[in-house]
Amino acid sequence: MNTLRAEDEVVGICQDLIRFDTTNFGTNEGPGERAAAEHVAALISEVGLSADLYESAPGRANVVTRLEGSDPSLPSLVVHGHLDVVPALAHEWSVDPFGAEEKDGLIWGRGAVDMKDMDAMILSVMRSMARDGRKPRRDIIFAFFADEEAGGTYGARWSVDNRRDLFDGATEAISEVGGFSADIGGKRAYLLQTAEKGLAWLRLTAHGRAGHGSQINTDNAVTRLAQAVTRIGGHQWPIEYTATTRQFLEGVSELTGVEFDEGNPQALLDQLGTVARFVGATLQNTANPTLLSGGYKANVIPGTAEALIDVRTLPGRHEEVLELVRELAGTGVAVTVEHDDVALETAFAGNLVDAMVDALNAEDPGATVLPYTLSGGTDNKSLSRLGITGYGFAPLQLPPELDFTGMFHGVDERVPTESLKFGARVLDRLLTNY
Repeated sequence: MNTLRAEDEVVGICQDLIRFDTTNFGTNEGPGERAAAEHVAALISEVGLSADLYESAPGRANVVTRLEGSDPSLPSLVVHGHLDVVPALAHEWSVDPFGAEEKDGLIWGRGAVDMKDMDAMILSVMRSMARDGRKPRRDIIFAFFADEEAGGTYGARWSVDNRRDLFDGATEAISEVGGFSADIGGKRAYLLQTAEKGLAWLRLTAHGRAGHGSQINTDNAVTRLAQAVTRIGGHQWPIEYTATTRQFLEGVSELTGVEFDEGNPQALLDQLGTVARFVGATLQNTANPTLLSGGYKANVIPGTAEALIDVRTLPGRHEEVLELVRELAGTGVAVTVEHDDVALETAFAGNLVDAMVDALNAEDPGATVLPYTLSGGTDNKSLSRLGITGYGFAPLQLPPELDFTGMFHGVDERVPTESLKFGARVLDRLLTNY
């Protein structure tokens, strides 16, 4: 009988994955995911499973494998992660962002939180099950996608459009940004992601009359763009409660004894510690200017100027929000959609939710588990186009002082080694029993 457990190798796998620079600049430039994907495929093949490695474009590689279950009548489960990471400026970090250094009981590096930690947990559990000959109850499809950090064009979305056969029989999926613990009013609770906001990346293009910088110009594209960006960035979006955020705040109220005041939820947000901003962004739609571009010389008024706006929408509000952004942009400013994707929301109920809660309780008896909405997005958006219901469940028991959510796309990203081992045990239990 093999004695190597998932928790015994999860830390090493995480370090190895971080050392692959898979930076995604969002323009199909950069190192790509190929080298990391080949490493993942080798880890899969090593335990006797068949790895399907395919590219959507040169260097943009994805890996999928299927572990056969004991009951073919049950629908399949997709367990997926992404191999790309956002850029890291080395001079801002206290360590090499791709060194995967272990320091103070934590693994440091780009992707330690988003999401090579979960990739490592997935791989370690899959390898343990394959080595031991342990069959899950249902088929489990393990997928490692490219390009999640730029919307999945070369990863999950491409896979859904071109390799949907790989996901035959699947009805549910689990992935990142959920299942982690947070200190809420001095008590530990686990946040299970059952919803995520929609997104739209918009390009504003302002048009005007080009001319000499010394002349009076009442048709200045830069001025028009600046006014549009100010209106959009300064717009006050009202607080709205989706079914998920309402259930989350009611759970926080019950946990802490602080009243849920719908008119002013700040008292409850104050109980959330390091996750307050993370959750606070899910109480309203948002539209944030992220890039400005215009002109080429100090004494030349350009004929056009551009800006990018990152819009995140609550479930059911997407078209309404985009229409309002167009109104705020005003006349003389064209609004084009660079990329958009759907909001997701599902009930905090059902067999899979029960199994995730049970798996957490087995490792942390009496654990409080709350549903929440993610302000960002995941590859579950792409899988939803196949009718697959997705959840965020990358289980980690975290020290209360660690600002885990603040490290997504942040500097000095890091994850505790004990949290990785905890997650491997929880995920192993879930995939074995569900």
